[in-house]
Amino acid sequence: MRIAVISDIHSNIYALESALDDIQKRNIDLIACTGDLVGYATNPNQVIETIIKNRVLTIMGNYDDAIGNYKIICGCDYPDSKDAEKAGLSMHFTGQETTDENKAYLRSLPKEVTLTFNEKTIRLVHGSTRVINEYLKENSKEADEVMDELVEDILVCGHTHIPYAKHYGQKLLVNAGSVGKPKTNNPNANYVIIDIKNSDEINKKDSFVEVEIVEIPYDFEKAAKEIEENEILPNDFARLIREGSPK
Repeated sequence: MRIAVISDIHSNIYALESALDDIQKRNIDLIACTGDLVGYATNPNQVIETIIKNRVLTIMGNYDDAIGNYKIICGCDYPDSKDAEKAGLSMHFTGQETTDENKAYLRSLPKEVTLTFNEKTIRLVHGSTRVINEYLKENSKEADEVMDELVEDILVCGHTHIPYAKHYGQKLLVNAGSVGKPKTNNPNANYVIIDIKNSDEINKKDSFVEVEIVEIPYDFEKAAKEIEENEILPNDFARLIREGSPK
């Protein structure tokens, strides 16, 4: 069973289209998304409609929750007041731009999903199993705590915008990274492929899991220029997309 997991698209339709094009070439059985379809870039409706058209199994991110439920804050952690102000502008634009029908779709998304394939259970969340906007950064105390309590075999999350995979004994934590707003100091879109091989494939009693982190080049300059031409969104969002910068 090969599962492509995308995350944190953030209204970047050009990155999403490139990621989906790449996924179509890779013999994938299921496409899942760990949320944050909207925010930051200029095309929230196109992103939502593309996700629906491609029947992507999607859970709710904190931005999806905020826009779908008409909240005034996105729920991210912004220690810098300037970053919080920029996020407010993103919320304002996205809230105005997203249609009522698409807001209803965002509201309808589940906050988590659990699946079973080849004797492995997978739990999909946006931030963590505890809170939708908790950051499970690699090697963090928060990740240790969540994985210690996890009953499933695999936990898949997003929110940090940095992909990784780490084993905790027999359990596995996978962060799907970010398609539309990576924080890897690289503008390329990224996502993960989780390959759950059954016992027949590997001649063992138990299934086995492999994780591949995929980077996809796309026309990030087009996305950045559209932000700069927008009258509400901060130009700094264009820089973040061009640089794949965490700040």
